[in-house]
Amino acid sequence: MGTFEKVKQLFADKLDFKEGSITLDATLESLGLDSLDRIEFIFAIEDEFKIKVPERDVKIDTVQDLVETINRLVAEQQGKA
Repeated sequence: MGTFEKVKQLFADKLDFKEGSITLDATLESLGLDSLDRIEFIFAIEDEFKIKVPERDVKIDTVQDLVETINRLVAEQQGKA
């Protein structure tokens, strides 16, 4: 399962979204995520992908930004292991 599919599944599981409603160009704001939702979702991402999202990366606007950030952090952090 690819990163985007896992992210859609997390939206469905953690935030009660329909997976089909999540697109790469959707903004987190348009999906109705407030600041607390974003923080909780980042924690879920860290658990799912076994990564640590630095605070500088919490300013993610779209689902595409999120997927790209996850892919970059997985590559960086697995490279250090």
